[in-house]
Amino acid sequence: MKICHVVGAGDFAPHLLKTGKDDLIIAADAGYDHLRRAKITPHLYIGDGDSLGFTPEGIETVLLPTVKDDTDIHAAVKVGLSRGFRTFYIYGALGGKRFSHSLANLQVLSFLDQNGATGILIDENYSVFLLNKGVHTFDFEKGYFSLFDFEGGAKVSVKGAKYPLEEASLPPFATLGISNEGEKNTTVTVHLGSVFVVREP
Repeated sequence: MKICHVVGAGDFAPHLLKTGKDDLIIAADAGYDHLRRAKITPHLYIGDGDSLGFTPEGIETVLLPTVKDDTDIHAAVKVGLSRGFRTFYIYGALGGKRFSHSLANLQVLSFLDQNGATGILIDENYSVFLLNKGVHTFDFEKGYFSLFDFEGGAKVSVKGAKYPLEEASLPPFATLGISNEGEKNTTVTVHLGSVFVVREP
């Protein structure tokens, strides 16, 4: 499975970025600075330069206008999709100075899902991904996991966890799905809608 790794300007832990020979690494604007400090050379730079402050040399570069509809990370995943990638690991997409961009990156996960791809936002302390209708099994033995309604009307079951659920509704105005504790074989069944999963230590 080839993976497109996108590195943004938010919190970044270089040791989490592990690549295979067919993978693609994209630096999204100031994400390039994270990679440069970690002595990791991306295959591609995409950005308008407003956060980085200069244009990288020696690698493929896609310069974006400063006035645009997409964030740099959103633009990066569009390029990854155009090059045939369907699995995306996105770093530097959480935390940082601008909470609005963290929320925007949740929408990037939705964009990927709508285009037949999957994505995960990866941080030193937590990760976020989207689950659609179906039965999903995880190793949630260490740490917490939380489920949040995405589109409205989500209904889920959880087995193999401290707080099991049976076809429970997760309305967007409630916090029923937060801070559960799982096991090696925790099963999350999404009966209706879609949910965001947040994993934390």
